[in-house]
Amino acid sequence: MTFSIAAVDRDTGETGCAVSSSSICVASRCAFAASGGAVLTQNVTNPALGPRALSLLANGFAPQEALDRLLRDERAPQWRQLLIVDSLGRSAVFDGDKALGVVGRADGDDCVAAGNLLASSQVPRAMVEAFETARGGLAERLILAMEAGLAAGGEAGPVYSAGLKVARPGIDWPVVDLRVDWHETPILLLRELWRRYQPQLEDYVTRAADPDAAPGYGVPGE
Repeated sequence: MTFSIAAVDRDTGETGCAVSSSSICVASRCAFAASGGAVLTQNVTNPALGPRALSLLANGFAPQEALDRLLRDERAPQWRQLLIVDSLGRSAVFDGDKALGVVGRADGDDCVAAGNLLASSQVPRAMVEAFETARGGLAERLILAMEAGLAAGGEAGPVYSAGLKVARPGIDWPVVDLRVDWHETPILLLRELWRRYQPQLEDYVTRAADPDAAPGYGVPGE
């Protein structure tokens, strides 16, 4: 019921992920990013695995080591599908025995994609190839990968939610955290949200770090 990608931009150190699903609220439950790594926990989801994985990465675990630790402690690993990438471009993926429908995964340069209940097992490969050949920042490349996954068939049925998260080194909150819930074309709308947010992103980073240097808000009553 999900297809997704996690990736790193080693030029900037940003890490991030993007995801789409037939289920509502997918980004809240499945997508996690922090300085140093990005994680997706999907299929029959245990959202707690996301923060746990990020904590392990922050404490020096490599993605495969973090994945092994998570699976050791998880009571129902057979239902889980997990993707982890760190700031060095290392990745790890796990597909539980009870992953639903057609399952696929693909590794690429600085990225990994996977999904379940897919229209084709080749959907993740299309996403990786799109990410690897795309130009622009990490957020843009992740959206292009999602668009490629949808064009390759996406889920076996329609998707209704999508999300995008990007984290930056030295910043304790995701600088990009966009999501669409219960919409007939969520990836298209996610693209539109990114188009609107991208020109404002750096202003919000400045407002957090140095409010006196921040540009005006452009709102009534300012």
